[in-house]
Amino acid sequence: MAKVTGIGGVFFKSATDSKALAAWYEKHLGMKLEEWGGAILDWRNDRADDGGLTVWCLAAPDSDWFSPSQSPLMINYRVDDLDEMLEQLRAAGVEIVGGPETHENGKFAWIMDPDNNKVELWEPMAWDDSNKGA
Repeated sequence: MAKVTGIGGVFFKSATDSKALAAWYEKHLGMKLEEWGGAILDWRNDRADDGGLTVWCLAAPDSDWFSPSQSPLMINYRVDDLDEMLEQLRAAGVEIVGGPETHENGKFAWIMDPDNNKVELWEPMAWDDSNKGA
């Protein structure tokens, strides 16, 4: 049987100005924009020790996981240094709505983008119960 093997791209519609939103992602999250307006995330450059996993999950209709955003989706971006990323974001006045938190599979924080989408930032670690609360 044929099956899905990974995420080939993330595509979503901007609620306001797509070029300004893309520029915000480039400036604040370091996503280098290509001439066609999008970014290519080359996971071969990822230094995390988790093997480059992508998580796919559906939230229940009554979930508040994406709050305070009203968007029905939330994108999780892998980052190489969450603490440094949060320092950069704070200095730039980006709204941080949660975290950092440490779990068995890494460190997490949540921010809001200019279109009021909640964004999850994840510094991955290989799954290990000893990482919990680290």
